[in-house]
Amino acid sequence: MLDNEQLKGLAKDVGIVLGIVIAFLLICYLVFGLWTPMYVVSSGSMEPNMNVGDIVFVRSIDRADVVTYEDAQNMSKTRIKFGGPGDVILFRPYGNESYVPVIHRAMYYVEAGEEMWPGGPTAPHAGYITKGDNEQTNPLLDQQTTISLQTPIKEEWIIGTSQFKVPFIGKLRLLFAPDRLPF
Repeated sequence: MLDNEQLKGLAKDVGIVLGIVIAFLLICYLVFGLWTPMYVVSSGSMEPNMNVGDIVFVRSIDRADVVTYEDAQNMSKTRIKFGGPGDVILFRPYGNESYVPVIHRAMYYVEAGEEMWPGGPTAPHAGYITKGDNEQTNPLLDQQTTISLQTPIKEEWIIGTSQFKVPFIGKLRLLFAPDRLPF
């Protein structure tokens, strides 16, 4: 049984830990615009630029402008993010909250009625055409696969843009909850 001094010490320790967690969440929100801006990479679709188990920090789409692969190549100073031109975005396929978010590169933007790729179908609405960086596992655009079949990524489906990663620390997270991507 704990005496009064031990209970006070325990309460103080718990209060300090809670204070640190709350301060961390507040700083994350102020910097990234999200209460939980950390996402664990759970597949190899972005290798070699992002690996399974990397923790990626994401800035809210409300605080970011998406620069596509195509746009970055046309800029006077190419914007390189995660080993390639343009932004890597985190999105929910079809805007469905029950789907695990996907983290892939925004390749280019199409308007409704434009071809989504040369000789491809026309876009049912405006949005981003996306693709994983791993040419072995992702040789096609997401819109040519079941990730987002013939459907451009609407801006409202985007959670945010990837800012930086912390390598491999998320592997522990994947061991305990491999079915969920958000940290």
